[in-house]
Amino acid sequence: MKKLPLLGDMSPAQFLRDYWHKKPLLIRQAIPGFKPLLPFESLADLATKDYVESRLVTLTDGEWDMQHGPLKGLPPRSQRAWSMLVQGVNLQSDAADQLLRQFRFVPDARLDDLMVSFATDGGGVGPHFDSYDVFLLQAEGQRRWRISAQKDLSLVEGLPLKILSKFKPEQEFILEPGDMLYLPPHYAHDGVAIGDCQTYSIGFRSPAYQELGEAFLQFMADSIDLPGRYADPDLEAGKKPAEIPKHMLSTIAEELNKVRFTEEDITIFLGEYLSEPKHNVFFTGPAQPLTAGRFRQTAAKKGVKLSRKTQMLYRGKNVFINGESFAVGKADKASLETLANERALTGAEVAEASEDVMEALFAWYTDGWLELAD
Repeated sequence: MKKLPLLGDMSPAQFLRDYWHKKPLLIRQAIPGFKPLLPFESLADLATKDYVESRLVTLTDGEWDMQHGPLKGLPPRSQRAWSMLVQGVNLQSDAADQLLRQFRFVPDARLDDLMVSFATDGGGVGPHFDSYDVFLLQAEGQRRWRISAQKDLSLVEGLPLKILSKFKPEQEFILEPGDMLYLPPHYAHDGVAIGDCQTYSIGFRSPAYQELGEAFLQFMADSIDLPGRYADPDLEAGKKPAEIPKHMLSTIAEELNKVRFTEEDITIFLGEYLSEPKHNVFFTGPAQPLTAGRFRQTAAKKGVKLSRKTQMLYRGKNVFINGESFAVGKADKASLETLANERALTGAEVAEASEDVMEALFAWYTDGWLELAD
């Protein structure tokens, strides 16, 4: 896959040091000559699917309205000020997936999805902020962006959208196809279409600690081991039957304080959590799968590649794929790390894989997690 300039004359290291999570950056012609990867008709068709997250936002006589997909129909293209937003287009299009993967100078654990927004003249979603970093790549037409570092992020009450009540723009840009604007989290912005336009949003995962904590406790529930049962052989008669006994409280507190978790527990939890497919992601294996022997022969010639829907991560001896985890030895680690980082293995690399790795590759192939390379 050919690397795109993306950041102009700036290296990823320089961008991450000076801009990431810190301040906006406008990059003129980040992708020179860029054109939409999907025509409007294909986007509109995706928005009708129940496995694709989509929204329709309209502004009529100053009134905002938002409908969640699947969308049964769209306003006419001649109508002003409406926007169709389609999430996770990278899961539905190889070209969109390849574009998203151009941003892997940020770890896969943080890379989320590519959203496409189509808008007619005057269309947008109002002044707002995101809780995550975002690159806004103009794909078609023009969009006027107004941005602000304001600290007041209070919202208008009673609206179906999270619109800032006191937006005070500080900078303004008009983006042409191929231009890209980076915004750090919580940076106020408002994008309005000038004529029909398409904007591609590359977003990043930024899970809330509360969400992580709740998920981690559920994960640990399957691994804690507290043998025994509460007992009170020295119980004494009391005059307040409704009061929880002090001894009961201290004994149970002592037992619960025995629950401990290690860095290894957190590693396995985080790997499974971050690689877990989203609720609307489904895998389909090949209609007529090859036998294990035939798969081995073909894969050793053609190579294999991960499905665009597959998330594969690793840390130390642990490998994570689509919410599952397993530990690997040194002999298998190299090939599986290559598969995770390159999202593919050449035929020669497959041919050198161990029997255990071949079994895993074949299982992932039959599940639709991995495909034979073209």
